[in-house]
Amino acid sequence: MKVAWHLPLLDRTVPPARSRQRPARLAIMACSGTKREGAGRMPAIERYNGPLWQTLRSVDPNGSLAQVAFLSARYGFRSASAEIADYDVRLTRDLTDAMIAGGMTTRWPRPRLPSMPDDAGIHPGVEIAGFHHAAREPLRDVALIGGALYLEVMRAFLVGFREMGCLASDATITEINGPIGFMRRDLRLWLQAAQNPHSKP
Repeated sequence: MKVAWHLPLLDRTVPPARSRQRPARLAIMACSGTKREGAGRMPAIERYNGPLWQTLRSVDPNGSLAQVAFLSARYGFRSASAEIADYDVRLTRDLTDAMIAGGMTTRWPRPRLPSMPDDAGIHPGVEIAGFHHAAREPLRDVALIGGALYLEVMRAFLVGFREMGCLASDATITEINGPIGFMRRDLRLWLQAAQNPHSKP
């Protein structure tokens, strides 16, 4: 919608404000067992306080190097800007299989009881579409960061992201897994590669 001021002998039209374009790079991070305490909700990027999340905040404090999502046994696949409550739920084999089977259209969190309405959560398709929209192009560089079960779900979700057109068919996929010291190093290098496109993490 355009807003116009009509002044004597002058017509000035102000275009609508456009949201800032975000990088076509996405870090998908496993949630953290270590969390900042606090009642109510806070953005996941502030709530999670494990070593990898500390590295993320230190290297890319303004979110200019990559968009960030997280994968959680409680909340599923979400933007790191999503506000979450404190919780303690671990990703099990059964939950891993359920997330993969649920694909792009299953909402998380799941209802506590099968009889409860399934309308409170967010499904992965909505979230990835938001990252795609923010970049204004398909995502071209994705890092999967976490343990073995988390990586299983992340890999499966990439198939759905491609089918939706939110992930480029030739996107670069980097997996970061292993001892925590190496993971912190590799995450730092992957983030910093945005500053020097010719370097490789």
